[in-house]
Amino acid sequence: MTLTQGLCAAGFEPVREALEVQLASGEELGASICVTVHGEPVVDIWGGHTDAERTTEWERDTIVNVFSITKTMTALSALVLVERGMLDLDQKVAHYWPEFAANGKADIAIRQVLGHTSGVGGWELPLELADIYDHESAVKRLAEQTPWWEPGTASGYHALNYGHLIGEVVRRIDGRTLGRFFADELAGPLGADFHIGTGPEHFDRIAPLVPPPALEFDLATLDQDSVLVKTLTHPLLDYERTADPQWRAAEIGAVNGHGNARSIARLQSIVSGGGILEGRTWLSPDTVDAIFREQSNGLDLALLTPLRFGIGYGLPQPQTAPAVPDGRVCWWAGVGGSFVVNDLDRGITFAYAMNRMAPGLIGSDRADAYLTATFGAVA
Repeated sequence: MTLTQGLCAAGFEPVREALEVQLASGEELGASICVTVHGEPVVDIWGGHTDAERTTEWERDTIVNVFSITKTMTALSALVLVERGMLDLDQKVAHYWPEFAANGKADIAIRQVLGHTSGVGGWELPLELADIYDHESAVKRLAEQTPWWEPGTASGYHALNYGHLIGEVVRRIDGRTLGRFFADELAGPLGADFHIGTGPEHFDRIAPLVPPPALEFDLATLDQDSVLVKTLTHPLLDYERTADPQWRAAEIGAVNGHGNARSIARLQSIVSGGGILEGRTWLSPDTVDAIFREQSNGLDLALLTPLRFGIGYGLPQPQTAPAVPDGRVCWWAGVGGSFVVNDLDRGITFAYAMNRMAPGLIGSDRADAYLTATFGAVA
């Protein structure tokens, strides 16, 4: 009996086999994997269940909160504005958003926000998770803050506020909110079932998340003024709250995008295609090249792991993401394991979304297994 459904082209059977192994073992509850080559799906498979009791099957149109994969969609939205000449990566944030200049932030550049080196990695004062649902008040707080480190000198992952910062710049330039801009300019035209701000009409298709085991260390024992603690606890991301209608409907361009592997791969194929998808030029070669402008390469102050950031994406980093191939490649992961890789050398996008969260902040053994199978098949 097959444990998965969907398309798997000849030569890519190891990808289906890898997913079925994880489903059979119980490590995977429900998941989808999509691989595109030059924009065309060669793998589009799904399987398992949406609930921990295994009473409801994961369907073709099941979607799930993919956390920080959302950042790649936020970055893609910004790159569309770059392509149109409306956003300059080297321009100051305050050029578009004057209030942001307060308290030592006048010289922070757009590229530093997109590359996680701005020094504004989160909210200074403690706040509740629901406080970030209100975009206006949340960005006002960010505009009033002082940077946590000297901008441009290191990365400090902008875990929860990335979409607030980029989203406010988008709103100042275009007038639309990030979620609306993304829907109108990217997801809608491409027919991609991905949402930054998910309407109630989609709620019955959302697979609830199964949180990972609790952290093995107590954050309260750490320096409460450290970048790590402030990033991860101001506010604390409560996985149980992701089932709340208010969380789903908010436009949190860092962490609350809902989609599946097919929609992730569809959108990100713009990047793996060098800016071209289905004959349409979405991004010019210069705009695509900008993704690979290295902004940092070293120990990230927020995650305390080696990371290498370009503009809007991670770049290959074998210590942290060993299954990501080297070359003209950009990638990112969502907490719990969701993953996307754009390989421009081969014209390939790999995407994975699931509902049983693995421990750790970046990637998982399961994601590595699927990536290894995919790029092994390509080789």
